[in-house]
Amino acid sequence: MITVVAVLGLALTASVSAAELCATDALDRDVCLPEPARRVVSLSPGATELLFSAGAGDSVVAVSAWSDYPPQAAELPQVGDSNRLDLEAIVSLKPDLVVAWTDGNSRAQLDRLAKLGVPVFWLAPREFEDIALAVETLGRLTGHTPVAERTAAEFRDGISTLQATYRDSAPVWVFYQVWDQPLMTINGDELISKAIALCGGINVFAGLPRLVPRISVETVLAADPEVIVTAGRGDSDRDWLASWQSYPSVTAVARDNLFLVSPSLLQRPTFRMLEGARELCGILEQARARL
Repeated sequence: MITVVAVLGLALTASVSAAELCATDALDRDVCLPEPARRVVSLSPGATELLFSAGAGDSVVAVSAWSDYPPQAAELPQVGDSNRLDLEAIVSLKPDLVVAWTDGNSRAQLDRLAKLGVPVFWLAPREFEDIALAVETLGRLTGHTPVAERTAAEFRDGISTLQATYRDSAPVWVFYQVWDQPLMTINGDELISKAIALCGGINVFAGLPRLVPRISVETVLAADPEVIVTAGRGDSDRDWLASWQSYPSVTAVARDNLFLVSPSLLQRPTFRMLEGARELCGILEQARARL
């Protein structure tokens, strides 16, 4: 005979199991799943990478445009981009979970999806720890907690090592160029700026109010950065750096501190930011030697 205590114990176990499949997303919305998600749709390249890092790659049934990493993600069906999602296609896939990005996806579109009963989990990493937590959460929601916790721990250890290595480095003033026309940079809240700080750099435009502000060439000249860094339009595109050679009075130009970084490493808030941060730290070390 099942005792009252046993019944209560079973109920408590069920309650704990249900709680383990609940999580609060970046919009402060609680998302609860009756069981681990087996069919997941990712709506941003960053979310796709984080899902694979969490061990849930085999559960991803569709992705957004530009989801090209890891390589197997590029082979998955695409259901739109940041401008327009194919909601009909998403619904037809019968996902247990949709993972969205606050800086790229339409809330109006995805609220429509949520009203149809499709769980939508929003991400918006603003700190390195947010990246690790996002992977752990996605691992929990998809039933891959051990893998997610292991990869998150490795990421945290790597970030901690960089912090310890460059904590006492001489500061260098950095301008990070996001785009050329219009000229765009990042403020202090953007994760690339956190990577600059991690390496002992100072973002000359950290104090601007917008996350990715538009600026003028004159503003850059007035800031007189000691280092200019950009990803250009690709790994070998140095055109944007070459254009700054017209301003030899800028310290970064005078000291030949014009650097190109790998765009896929720093410009997506994923575990690959660790590799990108290592590359950036090496660049700033070169710049220090020239000052």
